[in-house]
Amino acid sequence: MIWDTLKDELIISGIVLLSLLIIRFITNFTISKVAKRNGINVARIRLMRRYVTVVLFLIAILIEAFVFGAEFKDLAVIFSSVFAILGIALFAIWSILSNVTSGVIMFFNFPYKVGDKIEIHDKDFPIKAIIEDIRSFQLHLRLENGDLVTYPNNLMLQKAVTLVEKDAIEDDMEEA
Repeated sequence: MIWDTLKDELIISGIVLLSLLIIRFITNFTISKVAKRNGINVARIRLMRRYVTVVLFLIAILIEAFVFGAEFKDLAVIFSSVFAILGIALFAIWSILSNVTSGVIMFFNFPYKVGDKIEIHDKDFPIKAIIEDIRSFQLHLRLENGDLVTYPNNLMLQKAVTLVEKDAIEDDMEEA
């Protein structure tokens, strides 16, 4: 009985979900290829895949709402309310969003990788350290004295950075 009344909607839903799964597969494959070519670690690959999955899930919900008969004006009211609340919340946490966005940019276009020794040219706090990890919000930098410094991703894109030594972490391990 349900099949008879919702036959068209269920078929369209199946096509939409299959299409989004194919897009997800292609996007994840592309992310893996870019990561392999640039020598990006597995944790960052998983993070980017998670971002893609969330975005595609939100797109699927939006499309399914239209398939099952939601009107644009109804969705406009819901989305305007949600975006108003999100806008206020995101304004309060803009720094976090800036770091996450910078992390995504750094995934696709960042000349340094884990293990490289870099120098950050900051007037107030210059840093010369080895990149130990690149996370979604910050980089973990190991100073020469052994201290761990977390450096925000958005500042990494704003400051001048010099590559001091490629794969310096491997050289340090060989000396020890």
